[in-house]
Amino acid sequence: MDEDLPITELLTRWREGDEIALKQLTPYVYDELRHIAAALFYREAPGHTLQPTALVHEAFINLSSADVSWENRAHFFALAARMMRRILLDHARSRNAQKRGGAVMLVTFDEDVAGERSLDIRLFDLDKVLGELALQDSRKAELIELRQFGGLQIDEIAEVTGLSVSTVQRDLRFATAWLSKRLADNR
Repeated sequence: MDEDLPITELLTRWREGDEIALKQLTPYVYDELRHIAAALFYREAPGHTLQPTALVHEAFINLSSADVSWENRAHFFALAARMMRRILLDHARSRNAQKRGGAVMLVTFDEDVAGERSLDIRLFDLDKVLGELALQDSRKAELIELRQFGGLQIDEIAEVTGLSVSTVQRDLRFATAWLSKRLADNR
């Protein structure tokens, strides 16, 4: 991708119908989405039937057909993380419906930010408590979503959201502790 063309400008041009902007944007976005999917699947339970490449393709197709006025790079990747989360939830629901309550897809909730061990939890439980957090503090929920479903590192989250690294770390510590407590209460 041409370094002189920031992703926000390409997103804007693409939304205005510039197909060349989409061609310039696609390799960069695809690489970022593959990075997100790889990080997400690294924390998945073994035996998952959805593959990272399929997740990236489905997310990109959904993003490219979304009727959204992209605000900036952060907006795009936040929506990408949210879309991947929904795809995984839909996939898990479909599998559970096929198996009539059979095996539940597990994800590993990374508690590195809080310095605690990781917990294997049900994706549905994480989705539920993340929704509760979003009602209380949407920014903290978005940061968790970028970390857990987007697979972004602290510095990447800071760059994407425009927050300082220390603010991201502080908010993630709080949100991770809150989510861990809620998840433990639900067990």
